Amino acid sequence: MLVASAVMVLLAGALLLYRVWYGPSMLDRAVALDVAAALIIAGICVKAAHDGDSFYFPVMLVLAFLGFTGSVGIARFIAVRDRPSLRADGTEDHR
Repeated sequence: MLVASAVMVLLAGALLLYRVWYGPSMLDRAVALDVAAALIIAGICVKAAHDGDSFYFPVMLVLAFLGFTGSVGIARFIAVRDRPSLRADGTEDHR
């Protein structure tokens, strides 16, 4: 079971690299990087299950927090970048 889960995590990582490299939009790449954090956590979870060691659980918790804050930061950056600008008369500038 552990070997099957490790193979699935590796396969998902290969597909993830494809999406990061060839993603059609910046948002696709941002979502792929968020999934990368989840895959790293899943890989650490497989390692913890294989070793029977609970040392990795706080590490996974910290990585989950960092992945969440990174996703929120990227989403805010994309939202600010894609916001329409206002002209001097207060109307939206649709270029």
